[in-house]
Amino acid sequence: MRSDNQSALGDPPEDFILLGVSDRPWLELPLFVVLLVSYVLAMLGNIAIILASRLDPQLHSPMYIFLSHLSFLDLCYTTTTVPQMLVNMGSSRKTISYGGCTVQYAIFHWLGCTECVVLAAMALDRYVAICEPLRYAIIMRRPLCLLLVAMAWLSGFGNSLVQVVLTVQLPFCGRQVLDNFFCEVPAMIKLSCADTAVNDATLAVLVAFFVLVPLALILLSYGFITRAVLRIRSAKGRHKAFGTCSSHLLVVSLFYLPAIYMYLQPPSRYSQEQGKFISLFYSIITPTLNPFIYTLRNKDVKGALRRLLARAWRPCRR
Repeated sequence: MRSDNQSALGDPPEDFILLGVSDRPWLELPLFVVLLVSYVLAMLGNIAIILASRLDPQLHSPMYIFLSHLSFLDLCYTTTTVPQMLVNMGSSRKTISYGGCTVQYAIFHWLGCTECVVLAAMALDRYVAICEPLRYAIIMRRPLCLLLVAMAWLSGFGNSLVQVVLTVQLPFCGRQVLDNFFCEVPAMIKLSCADTAVNDATLAVLVAFFVLVPLALILLSYGFITRAVLRIRSAKGRHKAFGTCSSHLLVVSLFYLPAIYMYLQPPSRYSQEQGKFISLFYSIITPTLNPFIYTLRNKDVKGALRRLLARAWRPCRR
């Protein structure tokens, strides 16, 4: 049996209670349906883009290497959080084990930081395609694209590792109720009963680096792209050039705006009520919308998906 002294030292609880919308029970059923439908759509849409990018020869360009990794990230994103949310909403015991919580926020932050870098690499690809079209095939070679993707995954993992090492050392003094849908580092810091100044500062510095630096590169790339496009005399040419970037810009907006609100504020000022719904948005809504944004606004992807469906249905007709 643990003594009171041991408990006072902040031994980690066996599990955490995830409140979600327990204070609004009338919301649980509609939210369960929305999450379930969104999860199925996110799985189908992102798997379709991954298969099309891998199997269709016309989608073997650098842009679709990055897009397939973005879709894989979104698949992992939703799978890290949504099944646990669905289980909790469908039961009266809304808990997650301490180990499960740690794994969840570790993977979630790994994927989030990786996506920041992948989106910046996609902006670089659009910059070279529009501003240096004659040198595009020379600059954006497959080895460089794979190197950028590897750097994204490794840097995201490094950030997550630092956050996990610092967060698992926090004492909770018996506190185990998280007013959230899933485990996140800001919510864990808020729950701790110790001085979290080091955690606050580390989170702020790392997130500022992984959010603001890629975002600055994206904005710089699009600044050069805008200048190059405005020099095109043909209105049709300008429209086509902007059209190749519109999907990426929309995805960047959906991803970065909630991330900036959530993470570029001190965790001590973190609002659980607002934060949990914003977390819900970028953990499920954004990954669900991304494949539809790229499919509806990209003729190459739509054509590849049609060819993929035609190949899939051909054996059924025999």
